Amino acid sequence: MRTSPSRYESDHYRATALEAGFPMVQISRVAERESWRKEINRPLYHIHKWWATRLGSVFRGITLGALTDAGSDIWEGFYRRHDLQDKVVLDPFMGSGTTLGEALKLGARAIGCDINPVSTFLVRQALTRVSEAALRKAFARLEAKAAPEIRRYYKTRDPKTGSTLPVLYFFWCKTVETPAGDVVPLFSRYVFAQHASPRQKPAARIVCAECWGIFQSQYDSTLTECPHCGHSFNPQDGPASGQHVRAPDGSRYKIRDLLPADGSPPRHRLYAVLGLRPDGEKVFLAAGAEDDALYAEAAARLNAEDLPLPTLAVRPGHNTDQARSYHYAGWRDFFNARQLLCLGLLLRHILEIKDELVQEQMLCLFSGTLEFNNLFCSYKGEGTGAVRHMFSHHILKPERVPLENSVWGTEKSSGTFSTLFESRLMRAKQYLREPFELQLGRDLFGATNETVKLVASPELSPRCVATWDEFRRDPRAVMVLNGDSARLPVPDASVDAVVTDPPYFDFVHYSELSDFFFAWLGPTLAARHVWMKRADCSHMGEVQQRDPRAFAHQLARVFSECRRVMKAQGILAFSFHHSRPEGWAAIHEAVQCAGLRVVAVHVVHAELRVSNPKTTAKDPISLDAILVCRKGGHLRGAGNVKHGTMVSAGELGKELSAMGLRLSRADRFVIAAAQTLVNDGKTISGYEAMRDRLSAVCDAVMAERHSGCGSSLELKAGGGP
Repeated sequence: MRTSPSRYESDHYRATALEAGFPMVQISRVAERESWRKEINRPLYHIHKWWATRLGSVFRGITLGALTDAGSDIWEGFYRRHDLQDKVVLDPFMGSGTTLGEALKLGARAIGCDINPVSTFLVRQALTRVSEAALRKAFARLEAKAAPEIRRYYKTRDPKTGSTLPVLYFFWCKTVETPAGDVVPLFSRYVFAQHASPRQKPAARIVCAECWGIFQSQYDSTLTECPHCGHSFNPQDGPASGQHVRAPDGSRYKIRDLLPADGSPPRHRLYAVLGLRPDGEKVFLAAGAEDDALYAEAAARLNAEDLPLPTLAVRPGHNTDQARSYHYAGWRDFFNARQLLCLGLLLRHILEIKDELVQEQMLCLFSGTLEFNNLFCSYKGEGTGAVRHMFSHHILKPERVPLENSVWGTEKSSGTFSTLFESRLMRAKQYLREPFELQLGRDLFGATNETVKLVASPELSPRCVATWDEFRRDPRAVMVLNGDSARLPVPDASVDAVVTDPPYFDFVHYSELSDFFFAWLGPTLAARHVWMKRADCSHMGEVQQRDPRAFAHQLARVFSECRRVMKAQGILAFSFHHSRPEGWAAIHEAVQCAGLRVVAVHVVHAELRVSNPKTTAKDPISLDAILVCRKGGHLRGAGNVKHGTMVSAGELGKELSAMGLRLSRADRFVIAAAQTLVNDGKTISGYEAMRDRLSAVCDAVMAERHSGCGSSLELKAGGGP
């Protein structure tokens, strides 16, 4: 099946609609609306956590453009139904499955591969049609058997009535012990719960620095008196600041120097509880002896039970070293005793489900629940989703004031097994039954402030297969692979378009982070799926190296394989953004080494600018570049395409600004860097030369005086669909 690359020198060049143009502004408007609530607007790709999930509306446009001729209007066809069953689309970095889902919705055939077993598992679960009635029946059984066992450990005493209340959240604080024997909590401030819009609703909950009582005051007060013990203090001035902590005698220590000498993670103290009264009122209470006793009971039962719990160690890595430095040596350490007990009980009940299809759907739901139920979660506040999940910063950052969620949950919970069943799992299954696209409506004044959901695709009932023969024989089959995408079990010249989003070389290392889920899923599924029979998610072929040259080498291996399986007229289109010249130079080298050339670029809205970690960036990137590549022998005439070599970066930036997109300097560099790969990619060879050229481009962009670096993507009234 594998042959050496051929030389494609045909004079017959047929441009695709993606090369001829791209409706940047129209799709950017839709993409921004999608990015507000991605798990609602494209639930199929958010059934489980994945990193840097691309926007479905953007990839619908890219895929449609890649599969249609230059005479086609991408935007005109965006909301129409299509039947492209004679086309095959490949994504060698399938991640959450966005390309596969969008290709299937267009009626095309789809092949996806990822080297990460968690990706393969979640995509299979997302695309598999399972009876919604069977899922609800299984959930009802779990609610009858597992929920009562779990709920008994999430209750508290209501001081008002003396009755027990279900607990939404337990509030914990890490502590360290000084050489003098003082136990110091790692509060940076004593305000632990405030509204998401504190200026409009300034009331906040504060824990007393002296007696640990709970009371209400202003979120920004600098002097307050505890009503329980009379202690006066500044609630904004906690003992922890940065990497240091202040002892009661005024001594200052590095927090890491005070970690437990036995190598265990930091200790925690329970200080507050959020209970739910029968009338729906949420009440903050100070943690008491009964709450401590309930936790001790859970810890004792954990020691007595034989549960399917993780044993995998946290390996050293770019995204794991911070957690390891706080003595989080195993993935089991990321949970407290009550969480381990309740998650273990739930998993044991799920494994009793006889129907494997249903069981794996519930395992996917269980794995997704882990993200919101561990010691790296924190409290976002009132007036918003309460739980800040552990990957909100794309790193494993030890949380000094962890929030313990209630695992099974109540109707007022978020991020629990019961709530995610409806909001993630069932919503994804319903999307397969009735896929929809977002369309922006207009009010009487012409503003696009409404969202309409249009059914622009038939229902999806794909069958996941793992071999080319199965894929070739069954028109309903979608090929979902696990393995190195530099060695695909796909024949030469069999793919019409490769549409993908490669990993970042120096930011989010997916395999390190996904070990968190694999630690639970691997032992459970290893006997069933050969690709789960691994020590962890790492693989020698993964394209995830901090060194840009190593990244370029690994990416070139995959792009070369894409070139092999592409038809003579096929194209490779991928999205990319990076703030550093090294990232773009690595892309250039990978493309060149693979025997490809960038023939066109476009830019499009990529992610909500106010999302983490963009809110902390000085110049956040909100644009993705779409780079369109051809095989080296198929470039005749390609230089005339719109936004290709004939359009400069400055002109494109002006065009976007004129259309109302507000660009940061980093956005402008994305535009300039992508254009450089088109304009100079034909003449510059090698990593160093392109890096130097891009460094000059970066310096010029960053030195520009510019306007329009607002907090969100804004579009002028009157434009758009």
